[in-house]
Amino acid sequence: MQSAFVIEKQQLEKIAVEIENQVLRLEKIPRYFGEDITEQALDDRREESRKNLAIAQEEPFFGRLDFKADEREYSEAIYIGKVGVSKESTTDILVVDWRAPIASMFYSFSGGEDKAFYTSPEGTVEGDLFLKRNVVIRNRELQRVVDTYVKDSEEASATDEFLLYRLGDKKDNRLRDIVSTIQAEQNHIIRAEKNQPLIIQGVAGSGKTTVALHRLAYLLYHHRDYLTANQMIIFAPNRMFLDYISNVLPELGVGGIQQTTFNEWALDVLDEPIKVITDTTDLEERFSPKSGEKKVDIDRQSGRLKGSINYKKVIEETLISFEKTLIPSEGFEIWNGCSLKAVAIQKWYEENKHFPITVRRKRVTKRLKSWIENQVERAMPHERKERKKQANNRLRSYLKSWPDYSAFSYYKDLYKNAKHDGLAKALHDYLPQKVIVATRSLLNKKTIPAEDLPAILWIHKKLFGIDKLFMYQHVVIDEAQDFSPFQIEVLKENTKEKSFTILGDISQGIHSYKGIKRWQEMIDVFDEKQPAYFQLEQSYRSTLEIIEYANKILMNMEHTGGLAKPVFRSGKPVKEIQHIQKDRFSTIVSTLNEIKASEVNSIAIVCRTACDCADLYDELKAAGVNASLITADQRNYKGGISVIPVYLTKGLEFDAVMMIDVDSENYRSNDDDAKLLYVGCTRALHQLCVLYEGVPTSLIKTKLNL
Repeated sequence: MQSAFVIEKQQLEKIAVEIENQVLRLEKIPRYFGEDITEQALDDRREESRKNLAIAQEEPFFGRLDFKADEREYSEAIYIGKVGVSKESTTDILVVDWRAPIASMFYSFSGGEDKAFYTSPEGTVEGDLFLKRNVVIRNRELQRVVDTYVKDSEEASATDEFLLYRLGDKKDNRLRDIVSTIQAEQNHIIRAEKNQPLIIQGVAGSGKTTVALHRLAYLLYHHRDYLTANQMIIFAPNRMFLDYISNVLPELGVGGIQQTTFNEWALDVLDEPIKVITDTTDLEERFSPKSGEKKVDIDRQSGRLKGSINYKKVIEETLISFEKTLIPSEGFEIWNGCSLKAVAIQKWYEENKHFPITVRRKRVTKRLKSWIENQVERAMPHERKERKKQANNRLRSYLKSWPDYSAFSYYKDLYKNAKHDGLAKALHDYLPQKVIVATRSLLNKKTIPAEDLPAILWIHKKLFGIDKLFMYQHVVIDEAQDFSPFQIEVLKENTKEKSFTILGDISQGIHSYKGIKRWQEMIDVFDEKQPAYFQLEQSYRSTLEIIEYANKILMNMEHTGGLAKPVFRSGKPVKEIQHIQKDRFSTIVSTLNEIKASEVNSIAIVCRTACDCADLYDELKAAGVNASLITADQRNYKGGISVIPVYLTKGLEFDAVMMIDVDSENYRSNDDDAKLLYVGCTRALHQLCVLYEGVPTSLIKTKLNL
């Protein structure tokens, strides 16, 4: 009897030949660039086939199911891959796309059920599953075959063994797809209903980012008649993170999805020459342990207040007051004895109440011009030229009495006005005076804090409406714990069917000055369509030792997303290394050399601030150590050895992490510093070293001795 490895090797060779033949045939057909619609459609299909075959060539399949549907007499072997492959001559399916309904059993069936089933467009299909097999193919070569379920077998499932094998891979400078190791709880999220808003609380390393990206690929596959990639968008914390995740969707055969940060997107929408004090420009001041407590307090107060739904109500209140005073209270006279009453103009304005303010203004202006032309026509012929000139001059003067704002100029005026001014009263009643003064000072320089962007976008929507370019069919928000409810409210207005995938981890909410403390704050934004809430507690990234170490840091926090449950993948113990000041650099270098000896691909040397990183990087460079300095405005992650401030590590993964200067001065005993330390430690897949001078921070010292 042939072994499983031999059987799958033969199957691989068979499918590889078919793929190669199809690739060669398509290479002989030139691209079509003409104007014939039918030929364009055929060329698009061929191009799609080329892309899918290129993916299939490297790894034709990663799994196999032997399944017999109840209505069938025999079982069939179903091979599963990143893309589907059919035999060209007979259209027989050789490989099923992982997103196909029947492939869902590969992820959802655990072996404990009496029956296996999947949901097809025609309904539920039940049957018996005899075999579930995982396969590893790299560079077109079969490397590993593991049966994770065999019906009626008394042997223990090898599912965990195969998962640990894949998790043990070394990390490079890009996030990879997890299509071959999607777990049941992740699969449930990926295949959730299209128009159901999802909120995913996932511990560090739970795979929430990759789950969200796989969900996009799944939605595009199943709703290809309704959804298009260029009407989907991903919001990420920074450009470097977007670069880090950039390979996942192409690996799944998906392209064209917009990817940006909220600040960049907001500036595109507003299209105004304004400068935003973003996380890129003020992170160092925000996160330095030496920052003035007074300023940090103002920042925190400002961010939380301006990010709330209550602030949205304040802005709306000012806009309602603005609309009421927009039309001049006096009538419009174009010459002596010929005038239009204010009530008539007001009526014209109200007739267009469903349009944005500037559109309504343009429509009223158009009617005024039409009315002027009518009145000029009624004048004596010899008077018409002079009458028309006089009327148009008065129209220009009249329209100047109508405020003509941009979103920024309107917002700036709100802060410029005194409390007794009608429009500004709500603002002064809501915000502390010190926040108003600080914001006013920045606005006068045509500069705005990032937390003011949602309010300005809300004003922009009321003034100008929403451009179709910024309307989306589905929105993914990563690291959403650092978003404010007001930001979500703004994006909700730009999203059809309120179709969202929102993911993050409360325990990693390092931007507490603007983010949320509980997911309920975000759930409340969707009051008319309650989101489905998922909690991912299993961490697949780090070893057991690293997760247990990080969990002890979590115990210091008031608000957490819950402790992580590690996959039982044991590794090296977490190293705590004490040094004296004069030996700091030599200790860092010796620890680095020890880690490098274990042949890891990526190492992060994590300092508390960007200034600390710059100083250490210069020392390493002078000592001949080849490393990269990661800064807040960086757009690319290169891998290898990185010197990086702790607040920029969020979302990234490294084979090994060295946490530097983990003492009580750099990591104080409070929620904010505990979150930063937790984020830094949980970036490590296989090794974690914690270095400190003198006495370590109480965030680790007190808890390790429990």
